[in-house]
Amino acid sequence: MTRPEDVRKTVSTSYARAVEQTKVSSCGCCCSTPATAGVLPMLAGYSPEALASLPADAVRSSFGCGNPVALADIRAGDTVLDLGSGAGIDLLLAAKLAGPRGKVIGVDMTPEMIARARENAQAAGLDNVEVRQGIIEELPVESASVDFVVSNCVINLSPEKRRVFAELHRVLKGGGRFSISDIVAEPMPDWIAAEGLLYSACISGAIPEEEYLAGLREAGLAEVEVRDRLTYDASQLAALLDTDTAGACCCGSEALPRDQLARVTEALGGKVASVRVVGRKPEGKAR
Repeated sequence: MTRPEDVRKTVSTSYARAVEQTKVSSCGCCCSTPATAGVLPMLAGYSPEALASLPADAVRSSFGCGNPVALADIRAGDTVLDLGSGAGIDLLLAAKLAGPRGKVIGVDMTPEMIARARENAQAAGLDNVEVRQGIIEELPVESASVDFVVSNCVINLSPEKRRVFAELHRVLKGGGRFSISDIVAEPMPDWIAAEGLLYSACISGAIPEEEYLAGLREAGLAEVEVRDRLTYDASQLAALLDTDTAGACCCGSEALPRDQLARVTEALGGKVASVRVVGRKPEGKAR
């Protein structure tokens, strides 16, 4: 997978398969070890009270690695954008914080995810949610129109991360803020980076933390810092990737052979982390 469009097609297909699996199982995704419906979001940092306020499908179909909304300080009346909004768990939580005077926009490239998010917003009785089809490298959102951007374990999947960072800067208003949960990783062996299955599992596409932060700063964003970090050891990585016990992001895809799974986790233990990155667009910058 060398062309960006090929990467996006593979990722979209994987996530479409994964969200369909949630109709018949509690399969989770990406950065967790769910055993039953709702366990993944709690491991990612969502409170039981927050989850109880959402449609069950939004909880079952949550594929994130953190909770970018919980400490995001979204205010009533804000316009919020969710990059890679999936089935909508963060959309719905943000919509409750933004309130009836606010608006929450989700952007996703996978039709199955978009349909599920719209259904969940309707089930939650929220009419301040809009879901648009598009890619996060070319957002279908007006410049300088957003107060707050959130994203949950999505940018690592992009084959063109600097384009995403530039788009984040473009759509934010001056003074607008962001809270992103994502996976970062130290440089990994070529044989791992080339494994397509691990790309959709949020591993092969991850970049080092410093490169991630530098990309945001180079896009013109300020006060960029990591607020939360969880580094995975080999046993945790094994749980994330073992479809027999966890059903990770490769849910519905071919599982890694046991010997290859052991080799991957041994090579990457302590080198992969879930982080929450925050920052803002400086005042006075329209674009």
